Amino acid sequence: MTLADLDRAVAWARDEGWNPGLDDAAAFRASDPDGFLMGWIGDAPAACISAVRHAPGIGFVGLYIVRPQFRGQGRGLAIWRAGMARLDGGAAGLDGVPAQQSNYARSGFVLARRNVRWAGAPEVPARAGGTTPLDAVPFEALLAYDAAVAGYPRPAFLRAWTTPVPGRRGALVLRDGVVRGYGVIRECGEGAKLGPIFADDPAVAAALVGALAAATSARPLFIDAPEPNAAATALARGLGMTPVFETARMWRGPAPAEDVARTFGVATFELG
Repeated sequence: MTLADLDRAVAWARDEGWNPGLDDAAAFRASDPDGFLMGWIGDAPAACISAVRHAPGIGFVGLYIVRPQFRGQGRGLAIWRAGMARLDGGAAGLDGVPAQQSNYARSGFVLARRNVRWAGAPEVPARAGGTTPLDAVPFEALLAYDAAVAGYPRPAFLRAWTTPVPGRRGALVLRDGVVRGYGVIRECGEGAKLGPIFADDPAVAAALVGALAAATSARPLFIDAPEPNAAATALARGLGMTPVFETARMWRGPAPAEDVARTFGVATFELG
């Protein structure tokens, strides 16, 4: 895809109700410029998929969409095979919507966990002095923390995702100069999403959510939290948020050692 094609694909995701961020396209493409594919029928764009290589042996699949008028014609299978071929030889993850999970299983993907999207318009008090800007530490320190929680390094994605742009901000929690958690909020077509929210404990997660929520007036807020993390569920419920959507984190091949206990919100269903 060109960047214009990717803008189109993100608009399709918006049409599907996925509510991507306003500036997601540029950050997505920076993560792996060759990892975004679009299928055409003549001059008509018909289908898209992302098959991004985050690290050697680790990829992630997202943005798998066939336009409604082209469904049921094998177009989705064609672009699916093209995307999966790009990730051959390594593990591949995805966050699958319920309607597609059986299809992913037939392609060798195995369920790792459920993710639940929480939504609400909480009044979250910022915790003074609890957080600091992301650039308070060298990028390498942030990358090491992110890799420890995600289970693999994703430097290109992380650098793009944490670069401040209008509508996207980040925060960090340090204790004795050591990273104990970080988070990003980005404004979307509807409200704003918090993700990732990676934190050593619920108190750090709450401090990050408070600081990030205070950084934008956009409402409602959304957090995509792993269901097995009971503390993440408790945090969302404590904010008066309610579940509105779900996906399944699935992996084909050896799954990385994701630290679900420190994952209070995933970055994005499109790229992991």
